[in-house]
Amino acid sequence: METLAEKLRPKNLSEVVGQTHLVGKNKILNNLVKNKRIFNMILHGKSGIGKTTIALALMNEIGCRYRLLNATINSKKDFEIVFEEAKMYDDLILIVDEIHRMNKDKQDLLLSFIESGKLVLIGLTSSNPYHSINPAIRSRCQLLELKELNEEDIYKALLRVKEIYTDINITDEVYKHIAHISGGDMRFAYNLTEFCINSFGNSFKIADIQTINNKANYFSDKNEDGYYDLISAFQKSIRGSDVDAAIHYLVRLIDTGEFDILYRRMLVIAYEDIGMANPTLQTKVLTAIQSAERLGLPELYKPLTQAVVEMALSPKSNTIEKTYMKALTDLEKNNPGRVPEHIRTTSSNYKYPHNFKNHWVKQQYLPDNIKTSKYYTPGDNKYEQEMYKFNQRIKEEN
Repeated sequence: METLAEKLRPKNLSEVVGQTHLVGKNKILNNLVKNKRIFNMILHGKSGIGKTTIALALMNEIGCRYRLLNATINSKKDFEIVFEEAKMYDDLILIVDEIHRMNKDKQDLLLSFIESGKLVLIGLTSSNPYHSINPAIRSRCQLLELKELNEEDIYKALLRVKEIYTDINITDEVYKHIAHISGGDMRFAYNLTEFCINSFGNSFKIADIQTINNKANYFSDKNEDGYYDLISAFQKSIRGSDVDAAIHYLVRLIDTGEFDILYRRMLVIAYEDIGMANPTLQTKVLTAIQSAERLGLPELYKPLTQAVVEMALSPKSNTIEKTYMKALTDLEKNNPGRVPEHIRTTSSNYKYPHNFKNHWVKQQYLPDNIKTSKYYTPGDNKYEQEMYKFNQRIKEEN
């Protein structure tokens, strides 16, 4: 049965609510429609803000031949059928929802068709494409971020409900309440409205909404904190070693049900903010995440809470982040030159460190142009200091 959200899905870009940086006058997607051209792209942003809607509106306005698949639901065989169809047509567009969930087999097949120009890809994802999309696919696509919808956007969209439920008789206050608790998720707002109409009738009240056991206040609560604000506060609380605040935000994040983003953020924190100060913690965090995935609700909070407590209490170091960024900056500013001859694959002049005292021998490893560059400076934590001193000692002894 077609849902209210599907019935009210915009047919063209002018009907899209929000995303004016993409669909406004003379903006990127409007210009593509004007020029009747489409390119490989990935639309990314949180759930319920219009990724699929915009992709389908583009197809409708440009008049493209397209297929819509979901990386989670559709099988490898489904993708192969589309790829066979692409061989017969020069203008086939493939829209892949949840593209970040594509397994390697599907990605390899997709990549070959993108490279050959047999089809054009429009990927849709609620995850950060820099973390979740195959780099080879990502490099062939334009990345377009959709912004969070505000309450006014949701309110305007809800006013269209009367196009379907012509005898609806609810107040502006009810619409605004739904917009407020939806947290920028238009699909949630439509689904909640439809549920209330069928549960309480066409004149339902705010009090009726409040009797529903839903997650309405997890995104926009009394403090109007959005989901990404919660993620930000979660990481900063752990970084700041405030265990109580870290657990507070963990509880709120678990309640949202957006576990993929939570798990990814926990791993990022373990490497970015704790790093070498407690290098065994990354494995513990990963084990906690795997345990949570196996346990599922409601017990998944147990391993996650244990991991977060230890993360917050752990000593901190950001030397890994700083080291990488120094090396990246150096690479962007300088032409490093070729790998030194004696450590190339075909070299016969390489000195094998294990044949020397302390398994170390002095020789050049960096390219000539940057051979004196220094990227790593140890943090002031015990682990890094001891490792660095050991490394310096064996060099001095040789």
